[in-house]
Amino acid sequence: MKLWKGRFKKEADPRTNDFNSSIAFDSRMYRQDIEGSIAHATMLGRQGIIGAEESEKICAELKKIWEDIDSGALAIDPDAEDIHTFVEQELTARLGDTGKRLHTGRSRNDQVALDIRLTLREDCLSLIEQLRGLLRVLCKKAGQYSAAVMPGYTHMQRAQPVTFGHHLMAYVEMLLRDISRFEDALKRMNQCPLGSGALAGTTYPLDRELTAELLGFSAPTKNSLDGVSDRDFCAEIAFAVSLCMVHLSRLCEELVLWCSWEFKFIELDDAYCTGSSIMPQKKNPDLAELIRGKSGRVIGDLTALLTMMKGLPLAYNKDMQEDKEAVFDAVDTLKLCLTPLIPMLDTVTVLEQYMRKAAAGGFINATDCADWLVAAKGLPFRDAYKITGELVALCIERGETLESLSLGEYKRVHPAFDEGVYEAISLDKCVGDRKVLGGPAPENVRAQAARVLELLDKEEKEHG
Repeated sequence: MKLWKGRFKKEADPRTNDFNSSIAFDSRMYRQDIEGSIAHATMLGRQGIIGAEESEKICAELKKIWEDIDSGALAIDPDAEDIHTFVEQELTARLGDTGKRLHTGRSRNDQVALDIRLTLREDCLSLIEQLRGLLRVLCKKAGQYSAAVMPGYTHMQRAQPVTFGHHLMAYVEMLLRDISRFEDALKRMNQCPLGSGALAGTTYPLDRELTAELLGFSAPTKNSLDGVSDRDFCAEIAFAVSLCMVHLSRLCEELVLWCSWEFKFIELDDAYCTGSSIMPQKKNPDLAELIRGKSGRVIGDLTALLTMMKGLPLAYNKDMQEDKEAVFDAVDTLKLCLTPLIPMLDTVTVLEQYMRKAAAGGFINATDCADWLVAAKGLPFRDAYKITGELVALCIERGETLESLSLGEYKRVHPAFDEGVYEAISLDKCVGDRKVLGGPAPENVRAQAARVLELLDKEEKEHG
């Protein structure tokens, strides 16, 4: 049965029904749809728009439908137009005319806008919880390897020494901002569109504040047209997901590089790798590669949402049915990626000796040599920079390092050099002296990791 019978004299072509149907992807919202209907029916009863007894019957039966779907006693009809139609038809089949009163003062336009908000609210909270789990693993590893020296890179060239812990904490900061973006999106999304009707509200004396309160929203939406016709909250969440996936993709790109024989900085646990069908020696970081690849997928979802919305006049248009597949796919993809990434990082083996070996090459302590000439010998930085560059060129020519170059060779380049230069360019000192806020000194890294863990504990306590 169609909810829009009466105007039409012909049955819809089966191909129209198939193309128009959204039940395949909106059935996931059955709990949210029923929750919204219970709040709406409760409000209708309290306002005297329908009888109190009928309101109670509707609410009780909606709860039974919810339980029956949960238990498997009631299967969602795949031929239904959408989840809203299915629930209302099931209610009417059980309660007759009483069930038909549920939709008083409501449209599917404000109904679906509500269901999406309720669904995404839950999804965002779930994603935030997963991201906090990832942060805990990263902070634990960062604290453990706060003094593990490795090369820092620019342009994929060895640049300056940092530590593995410091490197991981960079991703911690990115992910903290990702969480804040989800939290901000939740604040803007947390307004109830129910009561907006199809586009112009209703003449029934609805109590929109009550409905919003019953559903845990901060307030009703302020404009009926806006309440049903915008999906900026979907795009905003898809953007937050996309940016988070970009950060995960960058991390996974480094995991792929680091576990290669060319780097050998880490080894992934066998449980999170695959092999080759022809090359028996292979241990492939497939999960990291898949996460990297799926970042493109969610960026596509965001693009689809923005493109779908950009040309729509107010108010509701059927184009907006496309919002759910895109935003749900983005959310589901991030959840899917976080599920194996967290234990994969937790079980990674860090090969400190290879990191240090890489850090010992490439003259990554050259800046520290120049800084020593400035701080200890009073040379202008530009002069110190040129002198150190000449030293590097000399080392390359003779197959030496700054550490192995003799003091005599140092002095031939500039007489200001003395034995103190060797201490200045030691990797541990190079890292340890970078105590400026945000720097890679081990005590900085440990303090940063402890700060984030304390923040997570506090948030966990506040939110139960």
